[in-house]
Amino acid sequence: MKWTHSLEIALALDEARPEVDPRRINFVDLREWVLELDEFDDDPDRSGEKILEAIQMAWIEEKDEE
Repeated sequence: MKWTHSLEIALALDEARPEVDPRRINFVDLREWVLELDEFDDDPDRSGEKILEAIQMAWIEEKDEE
């Protein structure tokens, strides 16, 4: 998984952290959680606010569908 795979990352985060409300997370924690995913394989320094925001929005949409 790469930083640009926001939906895949969101699904993996939802599975790994089902208790988390993605509306209430900060980008520091979000970045760390993405880096902890076993499937994630990208340069940690390539993340930015826009990428993290896209991941957060995909995660929120996923939660709303549950």
